[in-house]
Amino acid sequence: MNIAELTALLHLASPALPIGAFSYSQGLEAAIDAGLIANADDAAHWIAGGLANVLAPGELPFIAHQLERWSRHDVHDTRALIEANEEFIASRESAELRRETSQMGWSLRQLCAQLEWGDAARRETLQRMTPIAQPTAFAFAAFAHEASADATLAAYAFSWVENQVAAALKAVPLGQLAGQRIVVALRPAIESAVARALATPPDALNTFAPQLGILSARHESQYSRLFRS
Repeated sequence: MNIAELTALLHLASPALPIGAFSYSQGLEAAIDAGLIANADDAAHWIAGGLANVLAPGELPFIAHQLERWSRHDVHDTRALIEANEEFIASRESAELRRETSQMGWSLRQLCAQLEWGDAARRETLQRMTPIAQPTAFAFAAFAHEASADATLAAYAFSWVENQVAAALKAVPLGQLAGQRIVVALRPAIESAVARALATPPDALNTFAPQLGILSARHESQYSRLFRS
C-alpha cells in the first residue's frame, strides 16, 4: 500500500469524517435497553457477532462489488450500481436503519461532490442515486482514491468496529481501556471478515439478521436514547 492510499483510507475511516456516524449505534443501544448488553464481555460479543454475521456476509461484499462496478462504469455496470444500491436500502430491516444509511450516504455524496473526488461522469452517476446507501458512496470514494478492495473493506470494517465501541463507551457505559481491548481483540476478526467478503459472489450476499431488525424497530419508539439508531 502506498502512502496516498493509506492516508485516503484513514481519512474515510476517521470518526471525524463529517457524515454523522457518531450519532448512530446500529442497534447496540436497543440491545442494551433489552438487557442483552450489560458489561464489556457482552459488548465484545455483540460487536463480534455483528462483524461476523452482518458485515462479513452482507455489507462488506456489497462494497466490494460496488467498487468493481464503479471501476468499470459502463452502461451495464451503471445500471447494476443503481439497482444494487436500491436493493441494499430495501434490505435494511427497519425505518431507522434505512434512514441511517441514506443520511450517511447523502452526507458522503455531498462531500465527494464538493471535494470533486473522482471524475465527472462517475460523480453524475453518484448524484442520480436518491436515496443513496452509505456503502455505495464509500465504494465511490475509495475508487476515487484508487484504493484496493481488501484495504477498502478493512478500513470500512475497522470504522464500523470503532463506532460500535464508541457507542458502547457511552451507553453501557464502558471505560476507555475496556473499549480498546475490544478493538484489539477484533483485529483478526476484521481480517477474516474481509477475506470472507472478497470470496462472496453477488448472488450470495446475506443480510438476514432478525434480532437486529427487531431491536432496531423497538428502538424507534424507545423511551430514552442517546443515538438515532
